[in-house]
Amino acid sequence: MALSTHERIEQLQPAIANLEASDSMADAGRKVLLGELIRMLKHEEGSRLGEDPEEVHDMRVAIRRMRSVFRLLKPYFKAKDVRRFNGELQQLAWALGDVRDLDVFMADLHKFQEQVSAEQQADLQTVIDDLEAQRSEARERLVEALDSKAYRRFVKDFSTFLTEAPKPVKEADKESVEPVQVRHLLPPTVYNRLAAVRAYESALEEPSATTLHSLRIEFKRLRYTVSLFEGVLGTQIEGFITDLKDLQDILGNLN
Repeated sequence: MALSTHERIEQLQPAIANLEASDSMADAGRKVLLGELIRMLKHEEGSRLGEDPEEVHDMRVAIRRMRSVFRLLKPYFKAKDVRRFNGELQQLAWALGDVRDLDVFMADLHKFQEQVSAEQQADLQTVIDDLEAQRSEARERLVEALDSKAYRRFVKDFSTFLTEAPKPVKEADKESVEPVQVRHLLPPTVYNRLAAVRAYESALEEPSATTLHSLRIEFKRLRYTVSLFEGVLGTQIEGFITDLKDLQDILGNLN
């Protein structure tokens, strides 16, 4: 018999462990993914009910962060696992994104509607009614996805993948000494993300909208990288993450 979402969360909670600098990157990835999976599941019921738009947003963010982990740590997992779980997360993210995009668009339209004339309000209401119908259809598709056997199977298999002892991606050479731990591999990973941001320094004199959008994506990738490993990056990293988010928001507004 399949576990309910609440039962699945209770089953997974004891497996949560703190991130350690001595963890292998694969173990660290599993720890981070497990925390985000639990976060996703906690917002599942709210996303299904649709009473608070932020539930869909928060569930989508957890999925986005998990996909970021797979992108970042792809070399440390088996390719077939990355393809399968990342692909299923993407499908779910699309269903959530359809609802979220309409939630945001409609909220903005409602605010704008309050600022215009009565005649313009009536015209806007026609658009809002049409969007409401689109959102209802998107919500039906989302609920159908969350109620599907495929989704329940994904949650079960992903939970197993994250809580069982991982098999090595390749057989280790007993004579070989290679960097595998977080403390070995995270610093160059962060610097590479930072380098991708700093590369835009020479392109900001007269940037196009496309350039600003691409820079925002690089800021987001840098923020996700340091956020996911926040537990091993010291006490000052929280302020750095806040600064990154502020810059990302500024770029979003400009775009």
